[in-house]
Amino acid sequence: MPQNVGFEPIGENKNMDDFVKLNVDEYEVIRLIDFEKLTQEQCATQMFVSRTTITSIYGLARYKMADALINGKKLMVSGGEFKLCEHNRECCRKGRLANESCIDLFGDVALKMKNHIKENEKMRIAVTYENGQIFQHFGHTEQFKIYEVVDNKVISSQVIDTMGNGHESLAGFLKTQNVDTLICGGIGGGAKESLEEAGIKLYGGANGEADLSVENLLTNTLEYNPEVVCKHHDNEEHNGGEHSCGSHS
Repeated sequence: MPQNVGFEPIGENKNMDDFVKLNVDEYEVIRLIDFEKLTQEQCATQMFVSRTTITSIYGLARYKMADALINGKKLMVSGGEFKLCEHNRECCRKGRLANESCIDLFGDVALKMKNHIKENEKMRIAVTYENGQIFQHFGHTEQFKIYEVVDNKVISSQVIDTMGNGHESLAGFLKTQNVDTLICGGIGGGAKESLEEAGIKLYGGANGEADLSVENLLTNTLEYNPEVVCKHHDNEEHNGGEHSCGSHS
Protein backbone atom coordinates (compact mmCIF):
# COMPACT_ATOMS: atom_id res chain seq x y z
CA MET A 1 0.00 0.00 0.00
CA PRO A 2 1.14 3.63 -0.47
CA GLN A 3 3.28 4.86 2.42
CA ASN A 4 1.64 8.29 2.30
CA VAL A 5 -2.14 7.99 2.35
CA GLY A 6 -3.12 11.63 2.66
CA PHE A 7 -2.05 15.15 1.73
CA GLU A 8 -3.30 18.48 3.08
CA PRO A 9 -3.30 21.90 1.37
CA ILE A 10 -1.34 24.85 2.75
CA GLY A 11 -2.57 28.40 2.16
CA GLU A 12 -5.32 30.93 2.82
CA ASN A 13 -7.83 29.28 0.48
CA LYS A 14 -7.40 25.72 1.73
CA ASN A 15 -10.58 23.70 2.18
CA MET A 16 -10.09 21.38 5.15
CA ASP A 17 -13.74 20.32 5.27
CA ASP A 18 -13.70 18.68 1.86
CA PHE A 19 -11.48 15.97 0.45
CA VAL A 20 -10.87 13.96 -2.70
CA LYS A 21 -10.43 10.19 -2.45
CA LEU A 22 -7.96 8.63 -4.86
CA ASN A 23 -8.39 4.86 -5.03
CA VAL A 24 -5.26 2.73 -4.70
CA ASP A 25 -5.67 1.42 -8.25
CA GLU A 26 -5.91 5.03 -9.49
CA TYR A 27 -2.78 5.87 -7.50
CA GLU A 28 -0.96 2.93 -9.09
CA VAL A 29 -1.94 3.99 -12.61
CA ILE A 30 -0.58 7.49 -11.94
CA ARG A 31 2.60 6.01 -10.46
CA LEU A 32 3.23 3.69 -13.39
CA ILE A 33 2.45 6.18 -16.16
CA ASP A 34 3.59 9.53 -14.76
CA PHE A 35 6.42 8.40 -12.45
CA GLU A 36 7.71 5.13 -13.94
CA LYS A 37 7.02 6.49 -17.48
CA LEU A 38 5.27 3.35 -18.70
CA THR A 39 2.95 3.63 -21.68
CA GLN A 40 -0.73 3.02 -21.08
CA GLU A 41 -0.39 -0.30 -22.88
CA GLN A 42 2.49 -1.35 -20.61
CA CYS A 43 0.50 -0.20 -17.58
CA ALA A 44 -2.47 -2.30 -18.70
CA THR A 45 -0.24 -5.36 -19.02
CA GLN A 46 1.27 -4.70 -15.59
CA MET A 47 -2.15 -4.41 -13.95
CA PHE A 48 -3.86 -7.23 -15.87
CA VAL A 49 -6.59 -5.06 -17.44
CA SER A 50 -7.42 -3.72 -20.89
CA ARG A 51 -5.88 -0.51 -22.17
CA THR A 52 -9.32 1.14 -22.37
CA THR A 53 -9.75 0.45 -18.65
CA ILE A 54 -6.42 2.13 -17.94
CA THR A 55 -7.46 5.11 -20.09
CA SER A 56 -10.62 5.54 -18.03
CA ILE A 57 -8.83 5.16 -14.67
CA TYR A 58 -6.01 7.51 -15.72
CA GLY A 59 -8.38 10.27 -16.86
CA LEU A 60 -10.42 10.13 -13.66
CA ALA A 61 -7.32 10.00 -11.43
CA ARG A 62 -5.77 13.06 -13.07
CA TYR A 63 -9.03 14.98 -12.70
CA LYS A 64 -9.21 14.09 -9.00
CA MET A 65 -5.66 15.34 -8.41
CA ALA A 66 -6.40 18.55 -10.33
CA ASP A 67 -9.54 19.07 -8.22
CA ALA A 68 -7.53 18.71 -5.02
CA LEU A 69 -4.73 21.02 -6.17
CA ILE A 70 -6.85 23.76 -7.72
CA ASN A 71 -9.63 23.81 -5.13
CA GLY A 72 -7.40 23.33 -2.08
CA LYS A 73 -8.92 20.03 -0.95
CA LYS A 74 -7.34 17.25 1.08
CA LEU A 75 -6.28 14.25 -1.01
CA MET A 76 -6.77 10.80 0.54
CA VAL A 77 -5.55 7.48 -0.93
CA SER A 78 -7.62 4.42 -0.02
CA GLY A 79 -9.91 1.70 -1.35
CA GLY A 80 -10.40 0.57 -4.92
CA GLU A 81 -10.33 -2.67 -6.88
CA PHE A 82 -6.91 -4.30 -6.50
CA LYS A 83 -4.92 -7.05 -4.86
CA LEU A 84 -1.24 -7.45 -4.06
CA CYS A 85 1.02 -9.54 -6.25
CA GLU A 86 1.18 -13.17 -5.10
CA HIS A 87 4.87 -13.52 -6.06
CA ASN A 88 4.41 -16.29 -8.58
CA ARG A 89 5.64 -16.67 -12.13
CA GLU A 90 2.76 -14.58 -13.42
CA CYS A 91 3.90 -11.56 -11.42
CA CYS A 92 3.78 -8.48 -13.68
CA ARG A 93 3.23 -10.88 -16.58
CA LYS A 94 7.00 -11.07 -16.89
CA GLY A 95 7.50 -14.52 -15.34
CA ARG A 96 9.57 -13.10 -12.51
CA LEU A 97 9.88 -14.45 -9.00
CA ALA A 98 9.69 -12.52 -5.75
CA ASN A 99 13.47 -12.35 -5.45
CA GLU A 100 13.94 -10.92 -8.93
CA SER A 101 13.67 -7.38 -10.26
CA CYS A 102 10.11 -6.14 -10.68
CA ILE A 103 8.45 -2.82 -11.56
CA ASP A 104 6.60 -2.57 -8.28
CA LEU A 105 5.03 -0.44 -5.61
CA PHE A 106 7.43 -1.18 -2.75
CA GLY A 107 10.37 -3.60 -3.04
CA ASP A 108 9.02 -6.77 -4.60
CA VAL A 109 5.30 -6.01 -4.14
CA ALA A 110 3.29 -5.17 -7.25
CA LEU A 111 -0.32 -4.18 -7.70
CA LYS A 112 -2.68 -5.73 -10.16
CA MET A 113 -6.38 -5.37 -10.67
CA LYS A 114 -8.87 -7.91 -9.33
CA ASN A 115 -10.51 -8.45 -12.69
CA HIS A 116 -7.66 -9.93 -14.70
CA ILE A 117 -7.74 -9.42 -18.43
CA LYS A 118 -8.51 -12.65 -20.25
CA GLU A 119 -7.71 -13.95 -23.67
CA ASN A 120 -10.44 -12.99 -26.11
CA GLU A 121 -11.74 -10.36 -23.69
CA LYS A 122 -15.17 -9.16 -24.78
CA MET A 123 -16.73 -5.70 -24.66
CA ARG A 124 -20.07 -4.29 -25.79
CA ILE A 125 -19.76 -0.61 -26.59
CA ALA A 126 -22.84 1.56 -27.18
CA VAL A 127 -22.71 4.93 -28.95
CA THR A 128 -25.57 7.44 -29.03
CA TYR A 129 -26.30 7.43 -32.74
CA GLU A 130 -27.80 9.57 -35.50
CA ASN A 131 -26.88 9.44 -39.19
CA GLY A 132 -23.45 7.97 -38.52
CA GLN A 133 -22.56 10.57 -35.90
CA ILE A 134 -22.45 10.60 -32.09
CA PHE A 135 -25.82 12.05 -31.07
CA GLN A 136 -25.16 14.94 -28.72
CA HIS A 137 -27.63 14.31 -25.90
CA PHE A 138 -27.75 10.94 -24.21
CA GLY A 139 -31.25 11.36 -22.74
CA HIS A 140 -32.82 12.26 -26.09
CA THR A 141 -31.15 9.67 -28.30
CA GLU A 142 -33.53 7.49 -30.30
CA GLN A 143 -30.88 5.00 -31.37
CA PHE A 144 -27.69 3.38 -30.16
CA LYS A 145 -25.09 1.71 -32.30
CA ILE A 146 -23.74 -1.27 -30.39
CA TYR A 147 -20.34 -2.75 -31.16
CA GLU A 148 -19.25 -6.25 -30.18
CA VAL A 149 -15.52 -6.21 -29.39
CA VAL A 150 -13.28 -9.23 -28.90
CA ASP A 151 -9.57 -8.95 -28.16
CA ASN A 152 -9.71 -5.18 -28.82
CA LYS A 153 -11.23 -5.63 -32.31
CA VAL A 154 -14.77 -4.89 -33.50
CA ILE A 155 -16.30 -8.12 -34.81
CA SER A 156 -19.88 -6.89 -35.35
CA SER A 157 -22.17 -3.89 -34.89
CA GLN A 158 -25.86 -3.09 -35.05
CA VAL A 159 -28.14 -0.08 -34.68
CA ILE A 160 -31.01 -0.49 -32.19
CA ASP A 161 -33.93 1.76 -31.23
CA THR A 162 -34.31 2.94 -27.64
CA MET A 163 -38.03 2.01 -27.73
CA GLY A 164 -39.16 5.17 -25.99
CA ASN A 165 -36.67 5.00 -23.13
CA GLY A 166 -35.01 8.27 -22.14
CA HIS A 167 -32.62 9.84 -19.64
CA GLU A 168 -32.04 7.69 -16.53
CA SER A 169 -34.11 4.76 -17.86
CA LEU A 170 -31.64 4.35 -20.73
CA ALA A 171 -29.07 2.95 -18.30
CA GLY A 172 -31.37 0.03 -17.53
CA PHE A 173 -32.09 -0.40 -21.23
CA LEU A 174 -28.36 -0.60 -22.01
CA LYS A 175 -27.90 -3.07 -19.17
CA THR A 176 -30.49 -5.39 -20.77
CA GLN A 177 -28.40 -5.19 -23.95
CA ASN A 178 -25.31 -6.31 -21.99
CA VAL A 179 -23.54 -3.03 -22.73
CA ASP A 180 -20.51 -2.32 -20.52
CA THR A 181 -19.21 0.87 -22.16
CA LEU A 182 -20.96 4.01 -23.47
CA ILE A 183 -19.71 6.80 -25.73
CA CYS A 184 -21.93 9.88 -25.94
CA GLY A 185 -21.97 13.66 -26.19
CA GLY A 186 -23.76 15.53 -23.43
CA ILE A 187 -25.35 13.75 -20.49
CA GLY A 188 -27.14 14.82 -17.32
CA GLY A 189 -26.03 14.15 -13.77
CA GLY A 190 -28.88 11.75 -13.01
CA ALA A 191 -28.15 9.66 -16.07
CA LYS A 192 -24.46 9.52 -15.13
CA GLU A 193 -25.38 8.18 -11.71
CA SER A 194 -27.69 5.57 -13.26
CA LEU A 195 -24.92 4.41 -15.58
CA GLU A 196 -22.50 4.12 -12.68
CA GLU A 197 -25.02 2.07 -10.71
CA ALA A 198 -25.47 -0.18 -13.75
CA GLY A 199 -21.69 -0.70 -13.99
CA ILE A 200 -21.42 0.95 -17.41
CA LYS A 201 -18.21 2.88 -18.13
CA LEU A 202 -18.90 6.33 -19.56
CA TYR A 203 -16.96 8.32 -22.14
CA GLY A 204 -18.98 11.53 -22.36
CA GLY A 205 -18.36 14.80 -24.17
CA ALA A 206 -17.30 13.01 -27.36
CA ASN A 207 -18.31 14.03 -30.88
CA GLY A 208 -17.78 13.04 -34.51
CA GLU A 209 -18.31 9.76 -36.33
CA ALA A 210 -19.60 6.88 -34.23
CA ASP A 211 -17.45 4.22 -35.90
CA LEU A 212 -14.33 6.35 -35.57
CA SER A 213 -15.03 7.04 -31.90
CA VAL A 214 -15.00 3.31 -31.15
CA GLU A 215 -11.82 2.86 -33.15
CA ASN A 216 -10.24 5.72 -31.21
CA LEU A 217 -11.36 4.26 -27.89
CA LEU A 218 -9.75 0.94 -28.72
CA THR A 219 -6.50 2.66 -29.77
CA ASN A 220 -6.45 5.00 -26.77
CA THR A 221 -6.97 8.18 -28.83
CA LEU A 222 -10.60 9.05 -28.04
CA GLU A 223 -11.12 12.66 -27.00
CA TYR A 224 -13.76 12.92 -24.29
CA ASN A 225 -14.62 14.84 -21.12
CA PRO A 226 -15.03 12.65 -18.00
CA GLU A 227 -16.69 15.53 -16.11
CA VAL A 228 -19.25 16.58 -18.72
CA VAL A 229 -22.65 17.34 -17.16
CA CYS A 230 -25.47 18.96 -19.11
CA LYS A 231 -28.14 21.07 -17.46
CA HIS A 232 -31.61 21.31 -18.97
CA HIS A 233 -33.07 24.75 -19.65
CA ASP A 234 -36.41 25.99 -21.00
CA ASN A 235 -34.93 26.83 -24.40
CA GLU A 236 -33.70 23.23 -24.78
CA GLU A 237 -30.07 24.35 -24.68
CA HIS A 238 -27.74 22.04 -22.78
CA ASN A 239 -24.32 22.99 -21.53
CA GLY A 240 -21.75 21.15 -19.46
CA GLY A 241 -18.42 22.86 -18.89
CA GLU A 242 -16.91 23.38 -22.34
CA HIS A 243 -19.46 21.03 -23.90
CA SER A 244 -22.66 22.14 -25.63
CA CYS A 245 -25.31 19.56 -26.36
CA GLY A 246 -27.10 21.81 -28.81
CA SER A 247 -30.86 21.94 -29.26
CA HIS A 248 -33.38 19.21 -29.85
CA SER A 249 -36.88 19.04 -31.19
